[in-house]
Amino acid sequence: MAPFLLDVSKAQVAYDTARKWFALVPPFFLPPTLFIDAPFGRFASLKKSIFTVDGIRSWIFMELVSFGTFIYTYTHSPLSPKAVGSAPPLTLTHPPTFLASLFLTHYLNRAIISPLRTPSRSNSHLSVVLSAVVFNTLNGSLMGSYLSSPAAQTYLAGAFQRPLFWFGVALWAVGFAGNIYHDEILLNLRRSAKAKGKDKADDNNGKDKSKGEHYAIPHGALYRFISYPNYFCEWAEWLGFALAAAPAPSFASVAAFTATVSPPWIFFFNELWLMLPRAYKGHKWYHSRFPDYPKERKAVIPFVL
Repeated sequence: MAPFLLDVSKAQVAYDTARKWFALVPPFFLPPTLFIDAPFGRFASLKKSIFTVDGIRSWIFMELVSFGTFIYTYTHSPLSPKAVGSAPPLTLTHPPTFLASLFLTHYLNRAIISPLRTPSRSNSHLSVVLSAVVFNTLNGSLMGSYLSSPAAQTYLAGAFQRPLFWFGVALWAVGFAGNIYHDEILLNLRRSAKAKGKDKADDNNGKDKSKGEHYAIPHGALYRFISYPNYFCEWAEWLGFALAAAPAPSFASVAAFTATVSPPWIFFFNELWLMLPRAYKGHKWYHSRFPDYPKERKAVIPFVL
């Protein structure tokens, strides 16, 4: 037993260290990214270089990292002292495995289904891909480690009988569906442009620009209120997941927060820190690009921001 306990002890130290730093570091990226545009999507440079990579293929690669690292750590239970390297019960009647299926469903759509249905995507800079690989490696590994850990097994025992669990699952489902629905509106704009031979044009009040992907003003559903409903729905999705999967952290102090925050909550908070500046900058881009852009729309939170 001694070697197994030693391995678990090392795994616990590595897990706690990665968890704390993954909670503390991303918020510091929020201020600079309010002024610096990450070079992908609408902010991608039109000039190709040795650091330019295909948008669709690089997206699939970097998102599959989270899918793969999660499966490995979940099925190998690195924090379990009972059977190092064994998998939890792989049945949907087991609450952690049920939640694991939600996580994998999201990334199956994000890494495979969505990009393969995308008619075109702007090239990305290699730095964006490498940053995403680091993020997804940490996120997938920590999430899989948490859900397969004794702490999660204990907290989620009897979860199917708790209203908060099902409220979180319902919020996850609504957010997931909303994310797909609003992404589909954007994809339909791109498909329509491609069908008309404008997939490399930008419709700006009738003015055709020959470089870059096609962009137009999206309409419908939450686009009535905000420029980035897909982001808003993704935040709702992972808030619901966190509510279902783990107790809320303490906000009494930084030390209390880092001691109590778990990977589901870290993922939700990191989504806020990293996507909020992107939504703010993209909202301003829409207004600068389209003079007739609806002025009543907020950026990412209806009626607020």
